[in-house]
Amino acid sequence: MRIMTRVVRASAIAAVAGGLMSAPASLPAQDVAIRNATIITIANGDIPNGTIVVRDGKISAVGANVTVPAGVRVIDGTGKFVMPGIIDAHSHGALEGGINEGSESVTPEVQVQVMNDAPMIYRSLAGGVTAAHLMHGSANTIGGQGRVIKMRWGASAEDLLFTGAFRIVKFALGENVTRASSTAPADERRFPMTRMGVDFTVRYWFTKAKEYDQEWAAYRAGMRSNPNAIEPRRDLRLEALSDIMKGDLKVHSHSYRGDEILMLIRVADELGFKVHTFQHVLEGYKVADEMAKHGAMASTFADMWGYKVEAYDAIPYNMALMSQRGVVVSVNSDSDERIRRLYQEAGIGVRYGNMSVNEALKMVTLNPAMQLGVDKMVGTLERGKDGDIAVFSAHPFAAEAMVEYTIVDGKVLFDRSQAATLRKAAEKEGGPGGTR
Repeated sequence: MRIMTRVVRASAIAAVAGGLMSAPASLPAQDVAIRNATIITIANGDIPNGTIVVRDGKISAVGANVTVPAGVRVIDGTGKFVMPGIIDAHSHGALEGGINEGSESVTPEVQVQVMNDAPMIYRSLAGGVTAAHLMHGSANTIGGQGRVIKMRWGASAEDLLFTGAFRIVKFALGENVTRASSTAPADERRFPMTRMGVDFTVRYWFTKAKEYDQEWAAYRAGMRSNPNAIEPRRDLRLEALSDIMKGDLKVHSHSYRGDEILMLIRVADELGFKVHTFQHVLEGYKVADEMAKHGAMASTFADMWGYKVEAYDAIPYNMALMSQRGVVVSVNSDSDERIRRLYQEAGIGVRYGNMSVNEALKMVTLNPAMQLGVDKMVGTLERGKDGDIAVFSAHPFAAEAMVEYTIVDGKVLFDRSQAATLRKAAEKEGGPGGTR
């Protein structure tokens, strides 16, 4: 009953939002143009007094001398700054049920499930965010598979999914996995309870996956001479681990300490898989050369540290230092609240590390797009890419900057001028901000 009620309310709110914000996400892509704005393309520098046009959900033109076709909705961008929609490479919002698995430490065969009516989606749009990677928590050595979504507020859960994104599985290292803060007796706690146990768990399960692949290879070879050969028992867990070794399932690993980052790199090299992206990676600056050599990327916090023992050596220069050593770095939220101000988080790289403005902005646009496998579709403002755009009242790093419009697939899904009206409608329907 609770689920049905939530869906009904979401539909009502989405209908109201559709009337106020051009069109609900379920309708075909719109045509929209933004004129006379400073366009931060990320790929090709900034264009003062530029114009960007989106047709059928794709960017059809961007430049200083662009003609807007007749019939296209035009947004006056005078004094405004336009940048690619912001992408969060690490979020836990909009997920069904609990986000941690406490009984098993290895579960790569499972997938998180998305809630299409989570208020976080609309609030993210209010911060210029157009896509995010949704993951479960960090209780598992080898956890389950996350989902990459677009913030298509008003769409079904299935339509939120970002077609073409990587399949991503979450690993974790350190205190979250070992349950370092647990007060339960040792005989009541789940294995592994030590960092060495985490190392062993990864080695054990990938060794089993290799044996599983060998068993299937032998069966397929044997079928040529013996059509009656008995097929091995299928194991979805081991098949997922096999997909990791093939590169079909990308590893994103929760991490803090430099020694543990090195451990997982060495284990991965030994067992034949890649760590695609280290998440949090607070001591990445200590082992950036090794990460770059392995080919691992990094998705980190801007300025969070000291909240537990293994986070004490984190520094705000981390993202700049890793970038200087050749690591592709993004700044993530890990939070339903911080996701609304990722553009400010990226600006910390300019203050701490002297990153250039647009290199810092890459950390919430192109770089997370690369980490999620969607950089051919989003992350920069270029012809042919998706019409995912954030429009700011001032430069995103200015203290007074606010998101005025957020556009996804050419649809204006957030319009600050109408947000107050939408809030009143939502409250009436008992939705985000409501009291029912």
